Parts: sequence; C-alpha cells; structure tokens
Amino acid sequence: MEAGAPLIIVGAGMAAYSVAREFRKRDTATPILLVTGDAGGSYAKPMLSNALALGKQAHQIVAQGAAQMAAQLGATVLTHTRVTQIDSAAHAIETSGGRFAYGRLVLALGAQAIRLALGGDAATEVLSVNHIDDYAVLREALARHPGPARVAILGAGLIGCEFADDLAGAGHHVTLVDPSSRPLAALAAPSLSEALAQAWLARPITLMLGTTASSVERAGAGLRVALADGRSIDADIVLSAVGLRPSLALAQASQLETRRGIVVDAYGRTSAPDIYALGDCAEYSTEAGGAVLPYVAPLLAAARAIAATLSGTPSAIALKPDAIMVKTPSCRLALAPPPPGSRGEWISAPEGAGLVARFVDELGLLRGFGMSSSTPAQRQLLLAALGQPHLALPV
Repeated sequence: MEAGAPLIIVGAGMAAYSVAREFRKRDTATPILLVTGDAGGSYAKPMLSNALALGKQAHQIVAQGAAQMAAQLGATVLTHTRVTQIDSAAHAIETSGGRFAYGRLVLALGAQAIRLALGGDAATEVLSVNHIDDYAVLREALARHPGPARVAILGAGLIGCEFADDLAGAGHHVTLVDPSSRPLAALAAPSLSEALAQAWLARPITLMLGTTASSVERAGAGLRVALADGRSIDADIVLSAVGLRPSLALAQASQLETRRGIVVDAYGRTSAPDIYALGDCAEYSTEAGGAVLPYVAPLLAAARAIAATLSGTPSAIALKPDAIMVKTPSCRLALAPPPPGSRGEWISAPEGAGLVARFVDELGLLRGFGMSSSTPAQRQLLLAALGQPHLALPV
C-alpha cells in the first residue's frame, strides 16, 4: 500500500458521505477522495418518497452541493466520473477521469431500480425513482398536467405505498398494482395492511391487487396499462416501484465476492484487502446469514464501524434490530418484520392509540411486530423483547 495514499470512496449518496463524515471526525490528515457518477449533492434519499405532498422540487431536497461537501469534509469530490475497474493488487481504480491510487477503498455504490419486462409501445416511458435526478423527472412529468395526474404505481411494497400516499396527498389520483392480496404484504401483518387500506378509502387511491402489469401502450395523450387478469388502467404516468437490486457490476468485474450484494464481513471488509462496502450495495453478515439491508439504521451503523476501523480501531458493525418507519401519513406504521422463512402467526390487538401486531413463532417467542400510531417508548419495548416469550410483553 502506497504511503500517504488517500481513502477513496466510490459514491456520493448517504452511505458515502456518512462514512466520510465519520472518518473525518477521527482522522483529519488522511486525504479523502470521493468519486461519483452524478453531481455529488448531499440529500436524504428517504425524502424522495414523501417530498411531493410537501411541495418540494428536486433542488430543494439537496441539502449541500458537491463543493460544499468537499469543503465541509476537507475532501475532494470528483463528480460526473465513472469508475470502470478496481485493480486491487495495485491498490488503484480506473475511472473515466484517469487512474487513482488508494490506501483504502470504500464502495458505496447503492442499488438500481428493478425494471419489469413489460410489453407495449410505451414500456420505455415507465418511470422509477431511486435518485434525485429520477425525482426531478417525475416532477417534470407531473408538471405537464394542469390538474391532478392519474398515476399507476406498479408495486405495493414499502416504496410503492409511500409514493401512493405522497402522490395522493399532493392531489393526484393513484392506482396501485401488486401481485399480493394486500399492500405491504412482505413487511406488515394482515391487520396493519388492512388498516392502511381502510385509511386510503378517504384518499384518491385505488388498489388493484392479485395481478401484475403486462404491457404499457400509448392511448391518446395518455397511457394504458394492461394487467395480467384482463383489466386495464388509464394513466398519465406509470411509476415502477417493484424493488431495488444492489449495484454489483463494478465489484463483479473486479472479482470481489458477491451474492445478493457485495459480501462483507462483520467489519465491512470485502474479499479483497483494504476494500470495504456499505449501504444498499452490501450484503452484511448477520446471525441469520448474509442479508441486504436497504435501510438507514444499518447504513449509519456500518458507516460508524468502518470509519473507526479505517482510523485504527477495528470495530464490528452493530446491526441492532430497528423498526422501519413507513412514511404513509394516512396511516403511520412502524414495522419490524420477522426473519424471512419464520414459521408462526400474527397476533393483533388494539393497544394505546393504535394497533399492535406481534409475530409469534412456533416456540412462542416474539420474532417481529408492527404498530400503527406508535410512540418511541412502545417501539423500544417491543424491540427489546424480540426473542422473548410474547406473553411477557406489556406495552
């Protein structure tokens, strides 16, 4: 490793800037270089799915530009630059702007929106929002309609439901399509899915469940979405929200170990020396095996641990259980789903100002929960009780 070589971070999203910020708290001398394919602005990605009802344009979501972040971090931010290869043996990266040597390298590559294989002459007009630039495109599409737009959202998972609530809150008419029989099926108890669906009865949101989109055709000035069950939806905008896939192309081209994500150990280290990964692109080591955790809490935990390790204090990533706060103001939910493949049942009951659903496994242990209208104290009690007999859970 070359003496005095910088810490290079590939990416400029929340994961990249978080690890840079945490590292700079501990080390003020080592040069930091961030390399990103976009403009390098710092913004909170979770805001993308609740900014419409707040009336925020894309530029209003960006908290600081690349130059401001560079000054704040005492770093260099190289924007609109694509990394094409990692030479792990030589400790260098190849980019569209040249070759750069690194002492340590952190990959914060994020994830890409999954694209559905849709037929029809307007399939390429289907939007997805996974980046500030995508949000700007959505705002421009909405602005082309003088009144409320008709928006078909493909996918009623976390992001699809948040966008549905946000668009409806901004006055638009939403149709939500999903193959499951209820919204948030992979995360929420049936009782909480029903609570959300009931809350949406007062909003311009239509659920078309148990089916999928097969094609998108142009229909006059708008679009027509054909569904697998023979129904169709007339829309002005079609938004795909069927999930994200970790960005793995660079890691795979550089022979790093990947599975669902870039495989990292308890310290965030990849299979190559002095290369780390975190955020949406990483597959973390958990008690249940490797897991992709596209949420803020594990991202911040990884940033703190990796920064400490890079600064000379090896620190394992503390992946503590946390609730997912669903940004649906119509029905605010906090969800801590059970591990995939868990066998058991949901038990729901009114508690406090809302509804609490507990997932109890075959041994009678609490493995997950969900709540509506929850308080921080309620959430912490249930988080602390995970793995315990559910009868010992007063709220």
